[in-house]
Amino acid sequence: MSISTLSSADALAENGPFAQELPDFYPRPSQQQMATEIESVIRDDGILVAESGTGTGKTYAYLVPALLSGKRVLISTGTRHLQDQLYRRDLPRVMHTLGVNVAAALLKGRANYLCIYRMEQAELEARFGDRKQSFHFLQIKQWSESTLSGDISELAGVPEDSPVWYWVTSTTDNCLGSKCGHYDDCHVVRARQRALEADIVVVNHHLFFADMAVKEEGFGELLPGVEVAIFDEAHQLADVASNFFGVSISANQINALARDTVVEELRERSQIKELNSAADMLQKACADFRLAFGEQVSRSAWRNIRSRPAVKEALSGLVVRLNDLQLLLNKASAKGTGLANCHRRAVELGICLKSFTGQETESEFISWYETSKRGFVLRKTPVDISQQFSANMEQVQRAWVFTSATLAIDNNLDYFCRQLGLSNAITRKWDSPFNYQTNSLLYLPENIPEPNAPEFLSAFLDAVIPVLEASAGRAFVLVTSYRMLNALAQQLGDCIGFPLLVQGQAPRARLLQEFRETANAVLLGTGSFWEGVDVQGEALSCVIIDKLPFAAPDDPVIQARSKALTESGRNAFMEFHVPSAVVSLKQGAGRLIRSETDRGVLMITDRRLVSKGYGRVFLRSLPAMPQTAKLMDVRKFFSLQPLAD
Repeated sequence: MSISTLSSADALAENGPFAQELPDFYPRPSQQQMATEIESVIRDDGILVAESGTGTGKTYAYLVPALLSGKRVLISTGTRHLQDQLYRRDLPRVMHTLGVNVAAALLKGRANYLCIYRMEQAELEARFGDRKQSFHFLQIKQWSESTLSGDISELAGVPEDSPVWYWVTSTTDNCLGSKCGHYDDCHVVRARQRALEADIVVVNHHLFFADMAVKEEGFGELLPGVEVAIFDEAHQLADVASNFFGVSISANQINALARDTVVEELRERSQIKELNSAADMLQKACADFRLAFGEQVSRSAWRNIRSRPAVKEALSGLVVRLNDLQLLLNKASAKGTGLANCHRRAVELGICLKSFTGQETESEFISWYETSKRGFVLRKTPVDISQQFSANMEQVQRAWVFTSATLAIDNNLDYFCRQLGLSNAITRKWDSPFNYQTNSLLYLPENIPEPNAPEFLSAFLDAVIPVLEASAGRAFVLVTSYRMLNALAQQLGDCIGFPLLVQGQAPRARLLQEFRETANAVLLGTGSFWEGVDVQGEALSCVIIDKLPFAAPDDPVIQARSKALTESGRNAFMEFHVPSAVVSLKQGAGRLIRSETDRGVLMITDRRLVSKGYGRVFLRSLPAMPQTAKLMDVRKFFSLQPLAD
């Protein structure tokens, strides 16, 4: 059978090219069904929302019909790591197996590419604070002479969190665009050009929405020419879209403007004496504004703080100082592209900052702030992004595919569809092919107090320690707050005889590597460890979750969305809070069984799963696994004894 007549299901079948070519491939009916559904949607320019359980093989299920379609395809993933994995491993393997030769391109946001102009400026300024930073810069300089892509992920010797990367990469704010002297050699421009010429383009969700929200991220011309858009890890889309459909201004942006003004003045010499002083005063006003919020790190609605005298006065001062610098930069901008770019940034930041100075209604946008130790961000986030997203979808006729292992709530995909306004989508769900009945156990211990009870921490430790002893470590302990993380970090290590790895003590990649290489480690994490982590085999045999991951009730965006639902006569708790928490719980639980041979126990110490009616929604949304309230059954599971009836 020739490729031109090969169907996606045939390609993935028992006698197809994948079974013949790849030794680790085995045919899965759910994978073939999903590929057939996507093939049909691509042909008809339809919309498909598909939950594909762990082990279904969803990556091949969408790559095969995408490549066989002959259409121009954009694939968006949740993270840069998944983006690299898809482009460098999965896509070449599928192309080779199918015998399809198409042009493929990888495109990231501009902060992922070396900026030659910024690197030269950094060398000229000698901005580095210590020997380590100077050494990192020398490594970057040497690498710059040989790299073809300029993708900073190529240079493993310089950590991702090194401050030096800030000085040698550009942002939308400080990029000089076509006026840059290195425009013809620009890695971002070249990456964009490759993407424009490619048949398959791999991006991430942030970059996709940067384009959809008409924000220049090195990607503005790409989307209109795409015939098929596929989103993997689609459960993240609504949150990412909210950021890009809103506006924000941060201390980092303001301080970067002030610093770049001084640097560009040194280069281009406008001879305006007050310029450097104005930049210094802007930085001081920015610091004063941060102090007006108080010393504590906080996150709240802007209306709760904007009327405080100290905040009003500091904000007014910041507006004045930014305006002063903008007026001086207007005069200086004729001296060169660097100062002209700083002037543009000052104007844009000024408009954004002034939008937070007046009274406003919050029917469509919620204004809020968050502070760090030394910084702040002011944001306006849309309460509902569904209409804006669906309106953008309708501008061009193309096929849309949204898939993830965690989209369904109680076997229903309506919640996800409502978030993005997908009223006409075809919805499908394929369960994981893994044998959860034999290879897993859900442990819901009895006599655990309510999660907000003072004695919860003590009871949690009492319940967890014997489980860790039964599993011989080899566990993730996933918690829902940093407060719980810190409390357990202090107490858990003294109670167990296994190595304890704690989020924050080292970069995530290093912690995961150490976990995999240590036979009986316990990893304690929150946030990013709930998803995107793949540890196969016996190294991870137990996942422990402290509480149902409901969003913080005082989060300003959560409050606004809940209020909007309530005012429209709907049940915000069941239609918003519960579904959102279910998706998060499914992500955390999904760390446990990652292959057909994995075995493990999922332990959740939240009594609301059995004491509240909505607990059944959570339980029905998890993979169907045997359930117990008895520690004895956990011990039998790990000793390979059969469970009691």
